[in-house]
Amino acid sequence: MTIQDFDILDASALHVDYAQQICEEMASSAKARGTGIAQRSPEYVANKMLEGKAVIALHKDGTWAGFCYIETWSHGDFVANSGLIVNPEFRKVGLAKAIKQKVFELSRKKYPEAKIFGLTTGLAVMKINSELGYEPVTYSELTQDEDFWKGCRSCVNYDILTAKGRKNCLCTAMLWDPIDKQKQEEERVKKLTHKATLLERIESALKGSVKVFTLAITSLITLIG
Repeated sequence: MTIQDFDILDASALHVDYAQQICEEMASSAKARGTGIAQRSPEYVANKMLEGKAVIALHKDGTWAGFCYIETWSHGDFVANSGLIVNPEFRKVGLAKAIKQKVFELSRKKYPEAKIFGLTTGLAVMKINSELGYEPVTYSELTQDEDFWKGCRSCVNYDILTAKGRKNCLCTAMLWDPIDKQKQEEERVKKLTHKATLLERIESALKGSVKVFTLAITSLITLIG
């Protein structure tokens, strides 16, 4: 089985019947890991599909294989790609990475100016986030929207979060900032332009040296002759 055996799609009304199964697997996965995630109802998940704010993976035979959805906070200034889950039957084929890539692209399309962030305890998700360009940050750099933090109440680690004044918890915070990425790209282009200018100068100097050398040889031959 390979990633080519799956279709990774923007979820829609066609997929709402999968909501119950998705929520059950989210809860089962959290329990197995011994760490918490904000619980979501089938109605909530189905609504994300109807809003065009979710990605679903299906096996070619129609079996549900994976899911992730988009949440917005602080009036759209922050976007979270949440609820990433892969059907245990289809793990180890790269679905998590493919789904994260797809939902990241959807987030950038719908909210091009938003900061995209995530909280996770999973090393695999951290690795995927890093490959997408996310960087570890402190909780203070995330949205301070109260509704976001209320969503953590169903997590088994919520007491830890509140005891630490929401400054940190067991989850690692990661952020993709479009402004920072734009600055990094501008700096990269600036460096490339600088290198190109240096190469042009070196090339010009070499051509000048060759020309001088050629004239010198020509003059010497003329003198000898």
